Amino acid sequence: MPRFIPYEKLSKKEKKRRSAERRVLWGPLSPVTRRADNPKAYRRARVKREQDGQE
Repeated sequence: MPRFIPYEKLSKKEKKRRSAERRVLWGPLSPVTRRADNPKAYRRARVKREQDGQE
């Protein structure tokens, strides 16, 4: 049975290894919160496209 060593007393490499082990990857999911655009908001890009005759 391996002996318990407090995290603070571990070597820098071992701390890094254990921290990386604990971290969970998001995979295909983006951790950034996403929400729909406000339909009432003013968007300059739309106005520019309309002036250029693209829309």
